[in-house]
Amino acid sequence: MGILSDRQIEKHVRIEPFEKGGKRPSMVSYGVTSYGYDVRVGTHFKVFTNVNSSIVDPKNFDPRSFVDVHAEKNGYILIPPNSFALCETVESFEVPRDVLAICVGKSTYARCGIIVNVTPLEPEWKGKITIEISNTTPLPAKIYANEGIAQIIFLRGEEVCEKSYADKRGKYQDQPGLTLPKVD
Repeated sequence: MGILSDRQIEKHVRIEPFEKGGKRPSMVSYGVTSYGYDVRVGTHFKVFTNVNSSIVDPKNFDPRSFVDVHAEKNGYILIPPNSFALCETVESFEVPRDVLAICVGKSTYARCGIIVNVTPLEPEWKGKITIEISNTTPLPAKIYANEGIAQIIFLRGEEVCEKSYADKRGKYQDQPGLTLPKVD
């Protein structure tokens, strides 16, 4: 297994819209990197709330656990202290059959106590990525819309997988945006 370089990412992975990397003054970086792609967070967020006294249960998820928050195009949202939010990426992806993608948080946010978690993007997965953001601090945290939030690292297998996410008809295939948990 090997990591895809910037040239290989642009050639083999469909990312729409695709952005070249580079300096963007006063912004959290995004776009292609040496061996990855920094994704941007969109403007639609779901922030956990205890207003409805819901229980978090992945097998019977109550959408009332969240409140919808929309950021202006170049605005931000606040995640309350010790809280959690879901959001979607600006970019849509189509992962090739011989590639596995892994998401890691950007150090700019990690250094502020903001943890980003995304499960791997399996071979032939496609859609917008739902990103989970945890504010581990005792303070409110700003998340900037349309700026970098996480880096995707692409690993190419030495051979094509036997059964891809598309073959399995995965439950998160073709998600058009922020998607809540589901159990088949």
